[in-house]
Amino acid sequence: MDGRAVAPAAGTVLNALATGVGSAFAIDIDVTASVSLDPDTDDVTGEVVDHPGADTALVERCVSLVTAEYGDGEGGAVQTETEVPLASGLKSSSAAANATVLATLDALGRAEDVARIDAARLGVRAARETGVTVTGAFDDATASMLGGLTMTDNGVDELLFREEVDWNAVVWTPPRQSFSADADVNRCENIAPLAEHVADLAARGQYGTAMTVNGLAFCAALDFPATPIVDALPHAHGASLSGTGPSYVAVGERDALKEVKSVWNENPGTVRLTTTRSDGARTT
Repeated sequence: MDGRAVAPAAGTVLNALATGVGSAFAIDIDVTASVSLDPDTDDVTGEVVDHPGADTALVERCVSLVTAEYGDGEGGAVQTETEVPLASGLKSSSAAANATVLATLDALGRAEDVARIDAARLGVRAARETGVTVTGAFDDATASMLGGLTMTDNGVDELLFREEVDWNAVVWTPPRQSFSADADVNRCENIAPLAEHVADLAARGQYGTAMTVNGLAFCAALDFPATPIVDALPHAHGASLSGTGPSYVAVGERDALKEVKSVWNENPGTVRLTTTRSDGARTT
């Protein structure tokens, strides 16, 4: 009973910490999950390749929830392999949860029977139960699972809209980690009026402006420098702090984003030029 699936990372248009409404878009950086189920046990063990000390509670819980809902409570083992830096603001947890849920459904032979949005909700439930997220991150989960750009109400796990976008993107990840569960929610709630404005801009399709306003506001709330956003703006359609940081993401025309990449490369860390993704998570 083996299954395998891949889910993409995502960048932020609107951080949901201020109001519960969030928006994100899938990018071409993947997390892969391989699941082997054992009907003789209900125990689940997890491993993150090349990250021996990584917390695997989220993916283990994903396996348990899926087998309880769609199988017979099987246990087993889950292994994830990630191109996404952990705790970087690029939705590695959502991607890992999505890939694990789909891989477990694949192992059960049920991957085509379960609606992708319902699969995303299982991963969000696992994230809440293991304390990985404050908001439930349904925005991040849907962007990764469905592909394209999504906006959600994370308070009720409702998908407000989804749109396919075809952008180039550049991502800078500084050499540090920032865990979503540690974010100062009270400070984020102080900028709720700006978050509501960002939501309105995004609902009108003004995604570049929306993500830039989001980035400047959340850099202030979460105490990250806004300089990378300002440096990107002459060349990008929009730029933002991604999630609760430390990564930044900018979108626009590929040649122009090469200028952003050059500027961001002057900082420590990793800079990569990539694209958005419309196909979302998939079995392999």
